Amino acid sequence: MVNHKHGQISNKSCDCSNEDRFIWPRIKASYGPISPPTEVVPEGVVIPTINRYFHILTSDLDLTNGAILPATLFWNDHTDPITEFVIFSPNGYVNLYINAVMQEGGIYSLSNTALTITPYDGTLFRGTPIIIESLGFTIK
Repeated sequence: MVNHKHGQISNKSCDCSNEDRFIWPRIKASYGPISPPTEVVPEGVVIPTINRYFHILTSDLDLTNGAILPATLFWNDHTDPITEFVIFSPNGYVNLYINAVMQEGGIYSLSNTALTITPYDGTLFRGTPIIIESLGFTIK
């Protein structure tokens, strides 16, 4: 169930009460994998590297005292479980999406081992998708 400004919306098509993790059907492109574009600059070629990590909450998450979600709760683009986040510093950045909405940089921090969400007077409800996108750039 999603708490919405104008009421509550429920997903009646899914009885997921006994699942440890939501499994969403995979949508696969028929034209093959997507490769990030490269950019030629006088110093060489800028090569982007993108890592995405996914988690769907299996229970409500009260944010009154903040929250720490270990990397081991997440999986990558290939649906493989992970043990740590790859962070590109200083030549990159991280985006956090909660329920498909990009979040402000000041409400979270990311280490190699955990996502930390700062205290907020609210709740993330069971079934909410959390996506971390880590982008890095190298010159070849």
